[in-house]
Amino acid sequence: MTVPSVLNNPGGRNRRIILWRHGQTSWNLERRFQGTTDIGLTAEGVAQAARAARLLASLKPDAIVASDLSRAATTAGELAKLTGLEVTYEEALRETFAGAWQGLTHDEILATYGEEYAAWKRGESVRRGGGELETEVADRAAPVVLRHADKLPDGGTLVVVSHGGTIRTTIGRLLGLDSYLWEGLGGLSNCCWSVLGEGARGWRLLEHNAGTLPEPVLGDDT
Repeated sequence: MTVPSVLNNPGGRNRRIILWRHGQTSWNLERRFQGTTDIGLTAEGVAQAARAARLLASLKPDAIVASDLSRAATTAGELAKLTGLEVTYEEALRETFAGAWQGLTHDEILATYGEEYAAWKRGESVRRGGGELETEVADRAAPVVLRHADKLPDGGTLVVVSHGGTIRTTIGRLLGLDSYLWEGLGGLSNCCWSVLGEGARGWRLLEHNAGTLPEPVLGDDT
């Protein structure tokens, strides 16, 4: 397998990337596909973000970057309050655009786009609802994460606040995994995170779906 060029020569600077999923939304509860639709947090989602922010602040992050969709921006804001850091917003960190799937419930997607959904779950390259391929999401998001990580001091920590599907594809790309294997990375629960650390051979997955006791995964990546 050829390792993408963005993974070469990470520098061995002992940096850390924390990829943090946004808090709960009403569409998460309804199992309604959000994609790039701008849905805000529920009151519980804000509370989740505040609780998680207290834990993440203890890691003394050096920088925060977030999707510009409000559910991620609000989540990032809770950490910014505690750390005094400014949040940099990046459109490239938005969730997967899924065209006609957006706004539909899980059951509605299965009823109307059942074969398309099954093909996606089989690991085939599928434009869900006529939208983006997972590899295209990684193409836009992973370079942005690496660009911000490159600005860190040695031993520094970057917090990336984004969405379940985007985080999963970004992790897969940074680990150098074939896209067929990305489904092997389970989804993130609301306001949980994954941690990548810099090792001698590049980025390594140190923690996945961390932050709480196990909870159901409610979102577009299920």
